[in-house]
Amino acid sequence: MTRELRILVVDDDFRVAALHASVVDSMLGLVTVGSARTIAEAGSIVADADAAQAPVDLALVDVYLPDGSGIDLVRRLHCDAFILGAADDAASIRAGLAAGALHYLIKPFPNTELARRLAAYTAYRRILDGPHLTQEQVDSAVSALRSERPSTKKDDGAPLTERLIVDALREAGEPLLADEIAQLVGIAPATARRYLADLVRAGTLTMGLQYGSTGRPRQRYALA
Repeated sequence: MTRELRILVVDDDFRVAALHASVVDSMLGLVTVGSARTIAEAGSIVADADAAQAPVDLALVDVYLPDGSGIDLVRRLHCDAFILGAADDAASIRAGLAAGALHYLIKPFPNTELARRLAAYTAYRRILDGPHLTQEQVDSAVSALRSERPSTKKDDGAPLTERLIVDALREAGEPLLADEIAQLVGIAPATARRYLADLVRAGTLTMGLQYGSTGRPRQRYALA
C-alpha cells in the first residue's frame, strides 16, 4: 500500500472536527479529504470521492448529528469507520459496533488515543493489502487493529514485525526516523527502536545520522 489513506471527519462542532483533522494530517500515510457537519454532507463527500475514483477509506463519525444518528451513517457507509461520540450508554456502543464501526471512542479522549487508533488502522490496512492472505496475516491484522502486539510467529525466517518494518521502508523509498516507522507499522516507538537495532545488526538495514542546525543528530534507517 503506497498511497495515502483518505479520511473523512464527520462532526457538527467545527472546532472538534478541526482538532480531529489535525491529528489525522499529522500522521504519515493519512490525509483528511473532507469535513462534514451532517449526514447529508458526509454522503455528498463520499459520493464525490467515489465518482473521482478516490474513495474514502475511513470515516471518523460523531454520534449526535443535526440530521440524524452517526450510527445510522456508519451502517450506510461502504468505507471503514470509527465512532467518536459522547454517547456512553451500552446500547449506543453496542449499536455502533454492530453497525460496523472498527472502534468506538468515548468523548472526551486525548489526541494521543486517536493517534494510536489511527496508527493501528494504518498497520491493519497495510497487512490486508494484497489479493490473497494467509490466516496468519488475517490474525495479525486483527491484532494490529486492536493495538495488540503483532504475532512473531516465523514464516520466512523473520518475525512479522520485522517484515512490516522492511515493507514500510521499501514503500517509503527513503530513509525514515524510528518514530515515523513506528507510526507506519502501528507499534510503540520504543518497540520500533528495538526491532530496528536488531535489523541493523543483522545487516538488513543501515543507520545514518541526520544533523540539524541545533540539537542532537537524529537516526534515520534505510534498507541495506
